[in-house]
Formats: sequence, C-alpha cells, structure tokens
Amino acid sequence: MTESKGVRIARYISIGVLVLGLALLPQFITNPYLLSIFTFIAIYAIVAVGLCLLMGYTGQISLGQAAFFGIGAYASGVLTATHKWDPWIAMVIAALLTGLIAVAVGSILLRFQGHVLAVATLALTIIVYILLVQLEPITGGLSPGLPGIPRLSIGGLKFTKDFHYFYVSWAALLILLLLASNIVHSRVGRAMRSFHHFYGGSEQAAESVGVNPTRLKVQVFAMSAMYASIAGSIYAHYITYLNPSPFGLFMSLQLMVMVILGGLRSLWGAILGAATIVALGEILRAVVPMFIPGAFGEYQIVAYGVIMIVILLLVPEGMVQIPRSVWAGLRRITSQGRRAPQLAGEGIAVQGAEKGG
Repeated sequence: MTESKGVRIARYISIGVLVLGLALLPQFITNPYLLSIFTFIAIYAIVAVGLCLLMGYTGQISLGQAAFFGIGAYASGVLTATHKWDPWIAMVIAALLTGLIAVAVGSILLRFQGHVLAVATLALTIIVYILLVQLEPITGGLSPGLPGIPRLSIGGLKFTKDFHYFYVSWAALLILLLLASNIVHSRVGRAMRSFHHFYGGSEQAAESVGVNPTRLKVQVFAMSAMYASIAGSIYAHYITYLNPSPFGLFMSLQLMVMVILGGLRSLWGAILGAATIVALGEILRAVVPMFIPGAFGEYQIVAYGVIMIVILLLVPEGMVQIPRSVWAGLRRITSQGRRAPQLAGEGIAVQGAEKGG
C-alpha cells in the first residue's frame, strides 16, 4: 500500500490544522480543569498511538502498556525527585531504559501469538505493578508514594501552569504521531503489514521476500513501549506525585479499549479513542451519582462498559470510521447532484433524436 502524493499532502494539512487549532485553544479555554482534561487526553493518546502501531500494523495483542507507562513515570520520577537529575535528561534515560526492557521482554513474549500473548503481557503488567508496590525504598510503595517530582522547565521558565503542560503534551503527541505516520507509510510499514493477517499477509510469505517478522515485532514492541514511557514521564512531571495505583490492570484495559474504540488500524483513531475514554470517564464521574446516590467506581465501570459495547456495535471499525462515512456520503450526494442534470440532458437529447427519426 503506497501512499500517494495527494494523501501525503492531505495528511500534512490535517496535522497543520490540528497544530493551529491546539495553539489557539488555550486562548479560548482558560478553565484549569478543562485544560487538564485536554492534557490527559494527549498523554493517553501518546500511549495509544504506540499501541496502535503494535496492534493495528503488526497484529500483536498487548496488555502490557500500563507497565511501560509506569516504568517511564517512575524512572523519570526517581531520577529527578531522589537523585536530582535534570527532568529532560531523566525523560530520555527513562525512555531508553524502557526500550531496553521491552527488547529483553519482547524477545521472549513475542514468541507467543494471539490470546497467549495477551495473557503473557497481562502478566507483565501485574509483575511491574507488584514491583512498584513492593520496592518501597525506591518507589515509596502505595503510601507515601513518590512525592516531590519537579516540574519541567526551559531556561528560567518553569512550567507550573496547566496550559504549559497542555502545550508540552500535545507537542510531544504531534511529533510522535508524525513519526509513527511516516513509519506506517514507509518501507518499514509495508514490511509490518506483510505478515499481518488482516492485510492478507503471513510470516512465511514475509520471510520469503527478506522480511524478518520476529525482529520487526520486537522493534515495534520496543518503540510502543518507549511511547508509553514518554507519556509516563510527562504524566509524572505534570502530577508531581506517583502512586502505583494508576499503572495496574485497569489502565492496560483502558489503553486497549482506546485503540479498538478509535479504530485499530488508524493512528488518528487512537487519538479519537483516547479523547472519548477520558471525556466519558469525566462525564460518568459527574452523571452516575445523580441517578445512583453514593455510587462509586464500580457503577461507573458498568456504565462505561455498556456504552463501549453500544459504540462498537454501531461502528465496529472504530469511531474513526464515522467521519470517513460522513465524508463518503457527502461525496456520493455531491456526485449524484452533478450527475442528475447530465442525465436529464441525455434524456432530452434521446427524445429529440427519436422525434427526428
């Protein structure tokens, strides 16, 4: 699947429009709560884009992204809060460390496929979560956790406002999205799709043309882990406090739902899925107690699950299919509108020819 020049131009225009919109958004939204929601959307979208590369383009199911999200957050947090490293250097070291761990783990786990791989990566999330809890001298455990993580800064400008992290998180997302998009539409992307069954590929066929599926799967697995690590580092310096609770099983499930809900084979769908999940969580947190007084998280999870099922039943290809369907419908209506006068003219010409005959 080769990307045409028109599609490439449209892709860059879309990213440019998004950049312009995001640059102007804080001028209209000054509420810190709303800005924090947009920041979390970007943070989770970074993880979702990396997971989309792994699941949507190589066909590998992973429930371990929360583990890498946590490793990145704690590596950056410990290096800065405990050892007083510069936050930007700590973020780079955290990403490299996470990538190395992913290569070591992926070399073993990616021998499995399908549901077995999903269970194996799920076990990885559980192991990392337990380590974050038990290594209390380093991580602070569940209590007191890891406080005192410094804010990001550039020169004399310290990022203390919500709009600062809005720009940081969305800038990181756009850069990583552009990188992922270029990979998908490159020779590497074609090699990834060559052994994905959805695209009609197979590992045997890929090997016959010189592609090494095992090595490529490990590389993409490591790349998706580094995406999660970068998101975790931004999260740590934004919150300035870490606790193992956000990096457990439920987070891994949420991240997978973001990718599937948005559109498994669309990087833009990963962003749409992240926005939907974050917004839905905030809405349910506010709405559910109105109908069920004293309701806690379990009721919200039930409502969340029902809504997810309904959305997937209506748009099984993911929410990214909605704008595509609307655009296709508009083009069909427009083409029919142009075709109608032409058909009418042809009918008049035929009638005239019959009379003349």
